[in-house]
Amino acid sequence: MGKMSDSITDEPNPSARETCPVPPPFPPPPSTSYCRPKTGPAPEASFATHVPVSRATRDIWERLFDEGYRSDVQILTSNDVPIFAHANVLGMASPVLRGMLKQAKTRSDGRKSISVKGVPHDAVRAFIRFLYSSCYEKEEMEEFVVHLLVLSHVFVVPELKQICIESLERGFLTTENVVDILQLALLCDAPRLSLFCHRMIIKGFREISGTEGWRAMKQSHPVLEKELLESMVEEDNREKERVRRGKERKIYLQLYEAMEALVHICRDGCRTIGPHDRDLEKNQQPCSYGACRGLEQLVRHFAGCKLRVPGGCSHCKRMWQLLELHSRLCADSSLCRVPLCRVVMLLLVLQEFQGEDEEAKQEGRD
Repeated sequence: MGKMSDSITDEPNPSARETCPVPPPFPPPPSTSYCRPKTGPAPEASFATHVPVSRATRDIWERLFDEGYRSDVQILTSNDVPIFAHANVLGMASPVLRGMLKQAKTRSDGRKSISVKGVPHDAVRAFIRFLYSSCYEKEEMEEFVVHLLVLSHVFVVPELKQICIESLERGFLTTENVVDILQLALLCDAPRLSLFCHRMIIKGFREISGTEGWRAMKQSHPVLEKELLESMVEEDNREKERVRRGKERKIYLQLYEAMEALVHICRDGCRTIGPHDRDLEKNQQPCSYGACRGLEQLVRHFAGCKLRVPGGCSHCKRMWQLLELHSRLCADSSLCRVPLCRVVMLLLVLQEFQGEDEEAKQEGRD
């Protein structure tokens, strides 16, 4: 016995280990299946959770489902064709299926029977297959994505639910089915998908509102139609507000450029107009201010116009507005080179004083 124990605990021969190379792994067989990687936090004590699942392991689970080896559950679908499965796998993959299996009665052949009806047989089969290997066929996903979304929600399989949502967002949505998918997303508690559908409906409202899905939703779900119409009105108001703010921003930018050009003309001189105490150069470079040329023409008109009063000439009125805006923004009118800056500022102060006086008199009368 002692010799046997010694032979078991002895280390293998190092030379034998060196002379026996490790063979490379076999290449995976060609397949059109898509496998979802396992996600979620991994336990620190387990090293295996950090290693990707091999193709051979997935093939074993695929064979276990396809062949139904020692299956103890049969799932009846809409066409009453049973799908054989294993209670342990179903119970671990879905808490809802676990509860159904606890309540299911055992048949004479030793299997428990549960029913999953209301969806096509092939959709149920693709759903059960995903519970085994987290794999699915692209063609099945394209054909049964809506049914798989419902099944994943009803039986609480979040990984498959996320795959269905991503598939719908990537291109399965059309103008014909987006209204139906929106209602389904609301029922299946898929807020991201419902928001995606909602934006698509608002963007293509004119075309989508004429589809059969919209007419059916109008009859079966009038509250949702009202919410969509209200959202459409709100979006239209927001768009008008954005346009209005864009126009205001454009006007403010033009006024700012005009103020800069006005100070530039009166301080530095530009083309034929300049300060009274400074001569312009003969070979002057082109002006870098975009509004300078138009403002120069306005200043020249203002200097020679006979109706140079506010409310008279439209060009002079615009010039008075620029002078008033400049005077309101000017830091020191006593040193400013812009003509009439100090005069306009005094007029503004006088108007404010008269306005306050009128308000005081009105309050005294009341």
